[in-house]
Amino acid sequence: MKIIDLHCDTISALLDKPEAGGLCENSLNIDINKLKKANSLAQFFAMYINLKQTNTPLEDCLTMIDLFHTEIKRNSDNINLATSFMDMEMNENEGKISAFLTIEEGGVLKGKLSNLRNFYRLGVRLMTLTWNYPNEIGFPNCQPEYQNRGLTDFGREVVGEMNCLKMIIDVSHLSDQGFYDVSKYSDKPFVASHSNARQLKDHPRNLTDEMIKILAEKGGVIGINFANTFLGNSPMSLVEDMVRHIKHVRNVGGIDVVGLGSDFDGIDPNIEIQDISQIDKLIQALTKNSFSAGEIEKICNKNIKRLIKDCLS
Repeated sequence: MKIIDLHCDTISALLDKPEAGGLCENSLNIDINKLKKANSLAQFFAMYINLKQTNTPLEDCLTMIDLFHTEIKRNSDNINLATSFMDMEMNENEGKISAFLTIEEGGVLKGKLSNLRNFYRLGVRLMTLTWNYPNEIGFPNCQPEYQNRGLTDFGREVVGEMNCLKMIIDVSHLSDQGFYDVSKYSDKPFVASHSNARQLKDHPRNLTDEMIKILAEKGGVIGINFANTFLGNSPMSLVEDMVRHIKHVRNVGGIDVVGLGSDFDGIDPNIEIQDISQIDKLIQALTKNSFSAGEIEKICNKNIKRLIKDCLS
């Protein structure tokens, strides 16, 4: 079964911990060797920025993107940048993993659409509009006082420009009203790249049933997050909890809205699936829970492939 994962923080982890190794082989949850064992078709690599830890978010993001490109070039026998559906198909035909470049924190734009366009030119094809702090685009979902605050005027411009550029809009971390604004103003499908079901785990990072239905109607995908705090009450991220969330999302929004968004290398490492190479544990659990081979293929790759085709063609 081929795997597409919508979110990992591996590049920022490599930047913070160079002693961990490189993209080919490291002590983290994701490296090329582990991706190959997982039969990965594509991995989305987030350039994660914490606005409270830097005064230069744009420059820091560029530094991270430079590391991403350096590592991709160094390992070009096994992995290539993909900026379109056609790129992904070409890479697959050559037996290579596709690396999609993403940004996790719209504050790196510093309120300028020109920066968005420049990031696009560098290969960025998905952006998480906010992380855990307000920015020029909108407000985060981690604090109750922000949940009813939607996109700013600039945020609506960003949504329109991302549609025009053919970039994927990501609403994970965005306030509830921000989610509804994206659903209203975006002409294209969008994603919650690493979120779960709020009905099962009452966490603001998770989507309500109404949001799941809207996301499905728009042709979007929710990437199931492996973080224990979004899954259940166990201190360990359990496969059975992942399956519970997948079942719920399928029952609410249909099988076509479900994908994977592990959040590997950005979450507590106390995970039953210790790294991407062990993704078979989830596939086997889905089979035991009466998911058909066709449904599992949609979860693992087909739904996100469709989204990539719709947004990046």
